[in-house]
Amino acid sequence: MAMELNEQLIAELVRKTLKEVMGSANAPTDATPTGEKSKNNLKVEDYPLASKRPELLKTPTGKAIEDVNLDNLLSGKVGFEDLRITPEALEYQAQIAEAAGKEQVAMNLRRSAELIKVPDKRLLEIYNALRPRRSTKQELLDIADELESKYNAVVNARMVREAADVYERRGLLKSA
Repeated sequence: MAMELNEQLIAELVRKTLKEVMGSANAPTDATPTGEKSKNNLKVEDYPLASKRPELLKTPTGKAIEDVNLDNLLSGKVGFEDLRITPEALEYQAQIAEAAGKEQVAMNLRRSAELIKVPDKRLLEIYNALRPRRSTKQELLDIADELESKYNAVVNARMVREAADVYERRGLLKSA
């Protein structure tokens, strides 16, 4: 019974993940940490990539998107790491968003691509540090420096520095 339940949960996870990947795998794969665009210049017609341009999509471990299926997951040929999105996939999505005239969505996808290198635990710490009155200006500037130097997340670092300045002007910093 427990094994059957685990297989059902895994199957459901894979179905949901594949649905997300199929629908959101439109981001370009040549994303750079500085937000530079790749040379693919994808168009709206390329959406969704998983069905129209699957050759562009790879898992974080380099497997083809077609290899991500329940049988391969259960056999161990595909692991949970293969279910994560790549910076390249996010860049492809950004290109398609731009082609559709959705510049802000494209920018958000590129910022997301920068953050893939940042460990989840650290991302949550940064998120909490960015809440009003949780950090001093120096703490926010240190986070920005870390994002830029350690993870090459230049666009995100710039946004954290901007937040530090805005928080200072609005009195939303933690007292030192």
